[in-house]
Amino acid sequence: MTVLREVEGAPTTPWRVTGLLAPFVTTGMLTSGDVHVARRLGVIGGETDERVLLAAALAVSALRGGSVCVVLDDVDEPDLPWPSLDGWHTALRRSPLVADGPDGPADRPLRWVDGRVYLDRYWRDEQTVRRAITLAGPAAADLAALRSTAARLFPLPGDSAQRAALETAATSHLTVLTGGPGTGKTTTVARLVAALQSAAGPGLRVALAAPTGKAAARLQESVNAEVALLDEADRAAVGALHAMTIHRLLGWRRDSTTRFAHDQGHRLPHDVVIVDEASMVSLPLMARLVDALRPTARLVLVGDPDQLASVEAGAVLGDLVAALPRGVVRLTHAHRYGAALAELAEAIRTGDADATLRLLRAGDPHRSWVEPAEDRLGPSDVAALRTSLETTGVALTEAARAGDAAGALRALGTHRLLLAHREGPFGVAHWAATAEAWVAAATGAPTTGTWPLGRPLLVTENNRAVGLYNGDTGVVVADGAGVAVAFRDPDDPRLVRPHQLPAVQPVHAMTVHRGQGSQFARVTVLLPPQTSPLLTRELLYTAVTRAREHVHIIGTEAAIRTAVERPVRRASGLREPR
Repeated sequence: MTVLREVEGAPTTPWRVTGLLAPFVTTGMLTSGDVHVARRLGVIGGETDERVLLAAALAVSALRGGSVCVVLDDVDEPDLPWPSLDGWHTALRRSPLVADGPDGPADRPLRWVDGRVYLDRYWRDEQTVRRAITLAGPAAADLAALRSTAARLFPLPGDSAQRAALETAATSHLTVLTGGPGTGKTTTVARLVAALQSAAGPGLRVALAAPTGKAAARLQESVNAEVALLDEADRAAVGALHAMTIHRLLGWRRDSTTRFAHDQGHRLPHDVVIVDEASMVSLPLMARLVDALRPTARLVLVGDPDQLASVEAGAVLGDLVAALPRGVVRLTHAHRYGAALAELAEAIRTGDADATLRLLRAGDPHRSWVEPAEDRLGPSDVAALRTSLETTGVALTEAARAGDAAGALRALGTHRLLLAHREGPFGVAHWAATAEAWVAAATGAPTTGTWPLGRPLLVTENNRAVGLYNGDTGVVVADGAGVAVAFRDPDDPRLVRPHQLPAVQPVHAMTVHRGQGSQFARVTVLLPPQTSPLLTRELLYTAVTRAREHVHIIGTEAAIRTAVERPVRRASGLREPR
């Protein structure tokens, strides 16, 4: 049996792992924490076969990488002492830790199904979502009236996909509405609600939700802005829509961090639940949501499956797009940015590295590329970046000093530096400090003091009482009585006193994950070396599609090619037929 020689109070380190699992820790494929969990399961379940403990450790490790299971036949890292597959499969199937197959015992921590090893709770979550797909049959609807309403709300010849989305949502219990940024998803949602209200009559209960407070606030603002453009009868039927986080929709429970007030025994009262930014929803949270829906309720999932998925386990939206034989509508025409950026995004999305590089070399005014001579950046490599940061910083500072909150917020949306890493020479910490020094030199602004005018800020925790959420951005401005921080829409700024703020940090630069869901006029993407494990197709696609007018990429050809050709692969059984 693998032995971890632990010292009381000291962290477990790789060289304390011996036996079959030791080489897997030494090479970094597993952490000692993964092995520790597997060992504890072995002690509790009376399992001493190291092959089973290795599978358990791999299942734990898979969760940290976003997968919900590990496919043993696919593990092929060279130079490691992998067990023979036949013997490994047999050991798992007879182990007291493992439930063999979908009908295996419910009281075991691991599940072995179709060559995949799960921690059992994730397998159960997968089955909950799978049942929702299976049971998502047709819903009753007056097709003639529906098509008349769809033609009224989407009258243009190019609106065929929007009309299809409306018809799908009205006639199905599950609809997946996908598309890249700026393809009209929010417009479609607003008019979809209007159409459903028109078809169902007064009293249709609609819930809008998103995985984060920031996304919920943005959804509410965007959808209500679109509703305001409808005719008077539709506006009256829809009314003011309110969005909330999925957690808040389901209802917090003080006695649990994984269960909610609404569940299979206490269903949500809504007739329609619309979830925006669904690509960011983890498998466990999606399972809790579908469990809480009434059997007659319609669920509409809205998002872009090609963007970065949840930081937790699962890629549910992508799995559903792949698995659903019907009910998926994709919007393809980008309204928010022009053909140059759309063409680049599509080349990345489809994994065409040659086309991506050709487009970047073409010299279009909407996209540019600087290729460093090495993975270490020189002054000439970041000259354009410095100019962009200084220009934005000067505009921020001048507006902030003048007390022009609207102008400061507009300046905040003109440019953003996006990175893959938080730390290191290609990380946010280093480049945020560099950017602040550049801006200070350009503006003469002090680099000390608690609230320098013009400093852009990122909220890092939710505060419902104040109405600010993790991911919100603002800027410090003068307001005649001191300083305040301006947030929200430049046309309707909201000023918050510093003492009211939740935790914040400067945001001259942010990770691509943090930038997900946001849009900026211009974006600079600084890529790490090709050896970075964070370089993926989804990361580059998400970064590029944050830009409305211009994207500037700094990175080697090898880094770009690696990113485009390396899609995120999250192991899951959800997209497999059963």
